[in-house]
Amino acid sequence: MDVNQAKQEHLLALKVMRLTKPTLFTNLPVTCEDRDLPGDLFGKLMREDPSTIKGAETLMLGEMLTLPQNFGNIFLGETFSSYISVHNDSNQVVKDILVKADLQTSSQRLNLSASNSAVAELKPECCIDDVIHHEVKEIGTHILVCAVSYTTQYGEKLYFRKFFKFQVLKPLDVKTKFYNAESDLSSVTDEVFLEAQIQNITTSPMFMEKVSLEPSMMYNVTELNMVACGDQGASTFGKMSYLQPMDTRQYLYCLKPKPEYAEKAGIIKGVTVIGKLDIVWKTNLGERGRLQTSQLQRMAPGYGDIRLSLEMIPDTVNLEEPFDIICKITNCSERTMDLVLEMCNTRSIHWCGVSGRQLGKLSPGAFLSLPLTLLSSVQGLQSISGLRLTDTFLKRTYEYDDIAQVCVICPFMGNEC
Repeated sequence: MDVNQAKQEHLLALKVMRLTKPTLFTNLPVTCEDRDLPGDLFGKLMREDPSTIKGAETLMLGEMLTLPQNFGNIFLGETFSSYISVHNDSNQVVKDILVKADLQTSSQRLNLSASNSAVAELKPECCIDDVIHHEVKEIGTHILVCAVSYTTQYGEKLYFRKFFKFQVLKPLDVKTKFYNAESDLSSVTDEVFLEAQIQNITTSPMFMEKVSLEPSMMYNVTELNMVACGDQGASTFGKMSYLQPMDTRQYLYCLKPKPEYAEKAGIIKGVTVIGKLDIVWKTNLGERGRLQTSQLQRMAPGYGDIRLSLEMIPDTVNLEEPFDIICKITNCSERTMDLVLEMCNTRSIHWCGVSGRQLGKLSPGAFLSLPLTLLSSVQGLQSISGLRLTDTFLKRTYEYDDIAQVCVICPFMGNEC
């Protein structure tokens, strides 16, 4: 009796309901063969059932919608919507009604009320309705705090509040891997490949509307999840981009530094920010969710003090005939270098020109293009080696072997390498 009296102390009643999309009604079809004892009884009952699809009664999926029977799950990236209703259960006119809704997370408290102004009066059997929306950006425990304050017709100010606790779950498991590109022109390049593994860890399928990589200001990105199909590209995952529960999908992207950053060798060193993934999906009846990862970081490969790469090299060359290559020498250190180039012959590669020539001073971050001529005395796939750079300031020598490979053919014995 005391409990009932405590509930009747307030003139207003507060109701809070979560707004979610309905689900398609499912039934469990029961069938048998015509020669069995029930005969066509089960089929007749299913045809008379209003929840089944006419002509396809044995399908579990029906044409009717089912309203949510419980609070359900809320996932990170989805929009939490709630209906708040304050009803005057008394026979008195209540004045100065203020309804406030706050969402308490583990790190912050958010005000979700559409209006912070009070309602002048509320007559008996009338109500104040409000719908709140919030895009969930944190996992863990959330508490919806609904507070109501009002004044009775006798001037008494009353106040009460209710707490609604719910958990926000993680919908996707995202893992990333970085791969440094390998090229025929250099053992290490500035290109980097990003593999993103996305797993659906919910209990329902998802339609993956968009998975894109927003690069940082230093990089350009190329998406590698399309295949050429006529005039337009087609997704590697097919037309229906569904991700079933616990299924994993791999997305691949190629990032390349912008020209203004690629020319500055000292910038892309150490830990660099690549960008962030933007994932958009839809679930039950088009309910939308969106996640953005934090900034992805990668440890850039080290080039040492001097980087030697090739800007031009032919695919195939003739045996014992000179051919030209263009080397690019970049000063990756923070000091000026005075370089000397030495060319050392190997068993198969012979350099043409003067060895030990002065290249001059090279300031930090600067580069120079150097044309060189050489020939091969051995047929087949040969490795270009034997270059040596010496910094006369510090008396330090840098040797470069296996710079690239070239196919050497004999024009009189066929073109097989």
